[in-house]
Amino acid sequence: MQLTGQVDAAAAQAAGMSAARLEALVAHLHRDYVEPGKLPHMQLLVSRDEQPVLSVRSGIARATGEPLGADALYRIASMTKPVTSVAFMMLVEQGLAALDDPVTKVLPEFAGLHVGSGENLQRPMLMIDLLRHTSGLTYGLQRQTAVDARYRELGLDEFQQKRSPDEFIAALASLPLEFSPGERWNYSVSTDVLGVVVERLSGLDLERFFRERIFDPLGMADTFFELPEHCGDRMTDAWQLGAQGTLSLYERGIRSGWRRPLRLRSGGGGLVSSIADYHRFARMLLRGGELDGARLLKPETVAAMRANHLPGGGDLASLSSSMFSEADYAGVGFGLGFATDLKTQEFYWGGVFSTFFFVDPVERVIAIFMTQHFPSNSYPVRKELRAAIRNAIMERRGN
Repeated sequence: MQLTGQVDAAAAQAAGMSAARLEALVAHLHRDYVEPGKLPHMQLLVSRDEQPVLSVRSGIARATGEPLGADALYRIASMTKPVTSVAFMMLVEQGLAALDDPVTKVLPEFAGLHVGSGENLQRPMLMIDLLRHTSGLTYGLQRQTAVDARYRELGLDEFQQKRSPDEFIAALASLPLEFSPGERWNYSVSTDVLGVVVERLSGLDLERFFRERIFDPLGMADTFFELPEHCGDRMTDAWQLGAQGTLSLYERGIRSGWRRPLRLRSGGGGLVSSIADYHRFARMLLRGGELDGARLLKPETVAAMRANHLPGGGDLASLSSSMFSEADYAGVGFGLGFATDLKTQEFYWGGVFSTFFFVDPVERVIAIFMTQHFPSNSYPVRKELRAAIRNAIMERRGN
C-alpha cells in the first residue's frame, strides 16, 4: 500500500522537532498497522506552533481499492463531544447558563430522576456533570449493569436516533441513574444530553448552531451531521474487527447512513469531519478560543475547560466505573469536554472508529489521527502516537 506525504524536515527543524523520529513513527504506523491490514487506512497531521511538520496518509479509502484522498471524510464519533462542549461554554459566556445550574432548569423532564436502587439523589444533576461525565448517566455499550442493558434495549447509544430530542430526553428520564451525580465518573450519553441543552437554550438545532457559531467562523466547511450528496465520494468506508482478528466492512462510505435526514443530532457522536477541519478546531483551542480573528471563547474559558474538574481533583483510575471510554485512567483527569493529562497538561479525546486528537498547550503541539476502525480499543495506537510525538520534541517550550 502506498504511503503518501512526508515529514517536512525543514519545518520540523524550525519547530524544534526531530524529523527522524517523526519519520520512524510514520514508518511504524504504515508497516505495523496499515500494511498488515490491522487498520484499513490512516491519516496523520502533526503541527507545532500551528505549522504542520508532518502530513501523511496510507491505505485504501474503500473496499473497492481507491487510495485515501487528502480531503477524505471520517465519522469522528465522540470527537464531536469537544465541539458540543465548546458550544455550551459559549452559552455560559453569554450568561444563558452556568456550570452549577441544575439540569432541570433546562430539562424539567429530569425532575424525577433516581438511582437504580430507588434512593433519592444526593444532589441534583448539574450542567458540569454533563460536561465531565459525572451525571450518573451511562452508555449501553458499558455492558455492566441492568441500567445499561435498558439503554441497549431502547437503542439510546445509536448514532442515528429515530427519536426527536424531546423523545430522547423523555426516554432517558424514564430510566434510573447508575449513581447519584458527582459521586463517580462514567462515560455516557451526557454530551448528547448537553446537545439538547444547547438547542433549548439557543433556540437553534445543533446543526445550525454549530454551522453559524462554530464551523463558519472557523472555516470548517467539511464538518457535518448530515453528509451532503456532493461529498459522498469523499466519505471513507468504516471497518470493524471480527472475532478472528480480521477486518470486515462496517459501512460503505458511498452509501453511508450519515446521509440520512436526522431527528436528533448527536452532540456526543454524530459528526463527520476532515483532518484539515479538525485541525482548525484544535488550533482554536490551542490559541485560547480564537482563530484567524474569529473568537469563540475567552482564553480563561478554554483554560478552565482543559483543567481537571473531577471531584476532589482525582483521576479516572480512582473515580471511573466505566468498562469502556476513549482514555487511559491512571494520571488522567477530565475537564469540560475532554480528558487532561495531569502531568503533561495535554488534553485529548477520540472516537469509537479510532479517530484521535491531542493538544499540548505547553509545547504547542497538535496531532490529529484519522482512521475508521471499530472499536477504538483494539490497538495501542493512541498511546504510541502521544509517546512518539512527545519523544520527537527536541526544543522544549516550557511554561
